[in-house]
Amino acid sequence: MAVSLLAVVVLVTSGVVAGVLFAVALSVVPALMAMPADRYLYTTNLLGRNWDPVMPILVLGTALADLALAVLSGPGGARTLYGTTVVLMIAVAGVSHLANVPINRILRKLEPDSIPDDWADPRPRWRAWHLLRTTIAVVALTANSVALAMS
Repeated sequence: MAVSLLAVVVLVTSGVVAGVLFAVALSVVPALMAMPADRYLYTTNLLGRNWDPVMPILVLGTALADLALAVLSGPGGARTLYGTTVVLMIAVAGVSHLANVPINRILRKLEPDSIPDDWADPRPRWRAWHLLRTTIAVVALTANSVALAMS
């Protein structure tokens, strides 16, 4: 029973993570890319203020639940998939923490009305990192879905 409940939890949480990241990639990022720099800075600061601590808790909570499933599941493919998903969710957290979050911190320090002339627009770099973590999250959701189907 506990394994089944945990399996549903990881399916829901990994689905929320993948869904949020996918929605941002599909709609928010293109909108931000189309904005003038001052509007981009203003908007990205508004959008970013509610992600923490929710997304890190979801991502790392999913990884911990997947780890529990990898330990509690019987030998076989489901155990391997849950273990793989632990690594994938840690990779999502790693990309976020090491790539996207540092860019966001720099952006929070800038005033939209006083962008330096030599400002290097981080949007293409941020988008590339975001697409990487989105892809990893979708693969993790797929692995959790297949593992649950195998259980």
